Amino acid sequence: MDKDEKKFMRKAIRISVNNVEKQKGGPFGAIVVKDGKIIARGSNQVTATNDPTAHAEVVAIRKACKALKTFQLTGCEIYTSCEPCPMCLGAIYWARPDKLYYANSKEDAAAINFDDQFIYDEIAKPVEERKLFTKQVLRDKALEAFEKWKASPNKIEY
Repeated sequence: MDKDEKKFMRKAIRISVNNVEKQKGGPFGAIVVKDGKIIARGSNQVTATNDPTAHAEVVAIRKACKALKTFQLTGCEIYTSCEPCPMCLGAIYWARPDKLYYANSKEDAAAINFDDQFIYDEIAKPVEERKLFTKQVLRDKALEAFEKWKASPNKIEY
């Protein structure tokens, strides 16, 4: 591990510790770095904002995209104090950074009751076997938007 990786990870960890000390939310912090500079910071804000999507990584991604005026983080690195949950990992892949670094593992998180294994398990199941009732409705009607998107000369691919 090089010096910068350790430096930036320490900053993400510091955010996670501060979040707990200030009673702002869960013990998670993240930063987005581009060209050796911190572009955005994020801490877990789920309980502070009543937003279940306000995980540190998502908060940092939103701030970084706003700062860079783009919806993709190509050329960036994400440092997070913990291995991302399924939602955050999906968001990270959608954001397309060049690299991802994490400190605590998902097993470490599970040991303090942040266990996302049930989500990984549910995603792997066929829809009809999942615990959350899920039913497809009006697909034929909804396809209209997809057809219009496919034919649109003004779409921005992502």
